[in-house]
Amino acid sequence: MLNNIEGQNVPSVTFPVRVGDEFQHITSDELFKGKTVIVFSLPGAFTPTCSSTHLPRYNELANVFKQNGVDDIICMSVNDTFVMNAWAKDQEAENVTLIPDGNGEFTDGMGMLVDKSDLGFGKRSWRYAMLVKDGVIEKMFIEPDLPGDPFEVSDADTMLEYINPNQKKPEPVSIITKPGCPFCAKAKALLSEKGLAYEELVLGQQASLTSLKALSGRETVPQVFIGGAHIGGSDDLTTYFENN
Repeated sequence: MLNNIEGQNVPSVTFPVRVGDEFQHITSDELFKGKTVIVFSLPGAFTPTCSSTHLPRYNELANVFKQNGVDDIICMSVNDTFVMNAWAKDQEAENVTLIPDGNGEFTDGMGMLVDKSDLGFGKRSWRYAMLVKDGVIEKMFIEPDLPGDPFEVSDADTMLEYINPNQKKPEPVSIITKPGCPFCAKAKALLSEKGLAYEELVLGQQASLTSLKALSGRETVPQVFIGGAHIGGSDDLTTYFENN
């Protein structure tokens, strides 16, 4: 039975985490006391839905959540700290705190520990999300108790809708640049000034000249893309903001 325990305190657990070459310990109090925290929990690091959608979207909306009073976003999984550290490096996760619930103590205390032995996983977390204020669970979004791994209500957009239904969601922004380009620096500064988070693709590293031409039809940088639309260079970006 997957119980909703809104109004109760989060479990009191000490988490061993690997930082650099040594183990450290983080307690539930350190994570939650005096803070407003989003927690989303999932079956396992590196698993498909967790990697492609669940974690990246919370990471993408992190700044918006912070604008709405959220101090931290925690991704919890019944994996050891080495696996969680490796997953963090592999993912878009710089705005999310990944916590290894290796022994499943926190997940068990939440009543969310389930048997995934049929997949060779052993005991893992059911997928859910919650909003916690000063250690007290205000709201839980628990995936329906259906076969497989349902992903319907624990997503970042559902959480944001609960916290602020009037919040405008940011458009995804990507910019192709090259080192030492003053026009690139101008475009990035303008995006930051407008409060837009962006993904930077550096020519010769994350993007090739072929990709630049194929995507933009141009050979110059920067090239800015917002919400699926090609905006263009730094001057085009200035015009875009003047008209929007």
